[in-house]
Amino acid sequence: MGYLELLAPARNADIGIAAIDCGADAVYIAGPAFGARKDAGNSVEDIARLCDYAHRFGARIFVTVNIILRDDELPAVHAFMLDAQKAGADAFIIRDMRICGWDDITVPLHASTQCAIRDVESARRYEAAGCSRIVLERELSLEQIKQICNAVSCEVECFVHGALCVGYSGECRLSEYLNGRSADRGECVQACRSLYDLVDGNGRTLVRGKALLSLRDFDLHDRLEELASAGVCSFKIEGRLKNISYVRNITRLYSKALDALVGAAPERWCRGSFGRVSGGFKPDADKTFTRGYTSLFFDGKRGKWSSMDAPKSMGECVGTVASVRRGGKTMTVRVKGGAQFNNGDGFAFVSGNAIVGFRADTASGSEICCKDVPELREGMTLYRNVNAAFERELERNACRREISVELNVRISGAFTIVLEATTEDGRTLSSSYKADVEKAENRERAEAMLREQLGKRALHYSFRVGDITAGASLPLLSASTINSMRRLLAEDLDRMPCGIVPMQRCPIRSGMTEAVPTVPPSLPAATGNLLRSKYCIKYELNLCPKHQGAKPTGELFLINNGRRLALQFDCKACEMSVLAD
Repeated sequence: MGYLELLAPARNADIGIAAIDCGADAVYIAGPAFGARKDAGNSVEDIARLCDYAHRFGARIFVTVNIILRDDELPAVHAFMLDAQKAGADAFIIRDMRICGWDDITVPLHASTQCAIRDVESARRYEAAGCSRIVLERELSLEQIKQICNAVSCEVECFVHGALCVGYSGECRLSEYLNGRSADRGECVQACRSLYDLVDGNGRTLVRGKALLSLRDFDLHDRLEELASAGVCSFKIEGRLKNISYVRNITRLYSKALDALVGAAPERWCRGSFGRVSGGFKPDADKTFTRGYTSLFFDGKRGKWSSMDAPKSMGECVGTVASVRRGGKTMTVRVKGGAQFNNGDGFAFVSGNAIVGFRADTASGSEICCKDVPELREGMTLYRNVNAAFERELERNACRREISVELNVRISGAFTIVLEATTEDGRTLSSSYKADVEKAENRERAEAMLREQLGKRALHYSFRVGDITAGASLPLLSASTINSMRRLLAEDLDRMPCGIVPMQRCPIRSGMTEAVPTVPPSLPAATGNLLRSKYCIKYELNLCPKHQGAKPTGELFLINNGRRLALQFDCKACEMSVLAD
């Protein structure tokens, strides 16, 4: 049996709880420091609160410690990890292999994507160091993923959705070079989303003011079966800086996709935690943050991956501007395309090299009334990046997650009622209640009352009543009495730890090895290769001599606020590098 885990991001504990409710089998979150997203820190107390909630469903919490650590930070990191482990953390996502030598860190260690694991050799090195899981690079093809899965016995985790770094993970120094803030320390300024000019060796400008290094977002929600068949056990959603609406929406989308996969082959796969999710909203990846989508190099071939015209969230395309009527400081916009709009919707469009956004004050059908936006003209393509009705739906019809319980009722002696419960995670409990009441004159009605009231929800449990075994008579119980019995039973079940899917293992750690550097190498910020990537600007602009038969371009450079970056192309490896010039 293969266990499949949906791993969701959490900026804070409340978002993590929402992810669990929407079907996540695991959540990753940062502590107060030492994570690769400096602006997404959380206290140990909040981690404990999230762990307590997740463990009710057998879900897991992974804590990120995935920056390059200084020697003087090691005591504080060690102390924090001990506190987080005591708070209930189920694993740590790490980058510095010195952590593998700490014997008192007893939960599993996962080698972060920042470890740049993209081949069999590096995967085996991190497994040998004691990591029970490796998180792969996002630029790999399915065939490369299969090769790595077949070569290791540890768990393999892959990103399946969210923002994409343009460079190989853990090897980008562009932010540090341009802004002094190091991605290796969790301070990335997302320089890949900035605007650049592309110039040739003669100083001729080929492209002006485009986000030439910005990629679309990753989306593999319809490719999960291929990944699972390849040997991947954990499917990771990017987004520890995203809001709660995004996490709810995308987690629910992927949870439903995994449920469908498991449902089609229950003898082959099952989910990595327990609980059935119900909720009224229909997930839609286009209705929350998106730069457009790509499957990147998953099929082993190039495609158009860039979002150079829209490095920010554009949302869903809703049509073209049919007319704009201006009056004073306001305008009325009619949109052709069939979409219906709501008060408070947010919109975006591209004007020149800029993305312009605005909000609808009021809306009716395909018409929008709002403050005047001078750049908006007829014929422009319009996108909706805030869907007010969808946001309300996410909030109003939030998901509910419940553990299913099979309940049998046995009545013996002088109306002693025994409730025998078995939860889907394997807990069993027998609770007795003495009912000093009269005999029910109508047996069928009394049994119907028992089934109806015992079959309701209590806490995060949903009960299904099976057999009701009794002698010649049943007790005459009120609805409030039966409800009280059900609530007490739920409280008793809650005192018992939820079962755990036997997914993770914690191997014997050999500690540091010569094959794995104790600290990942860091190039000097002012010199050298700032990033290397499968992404290629030449290919995006139809200038590739290898795939598109284009003529040689000579040297190419990126210009950002007067600073020049050299581009280097390795056509044999089909890679592009950005160099400090």
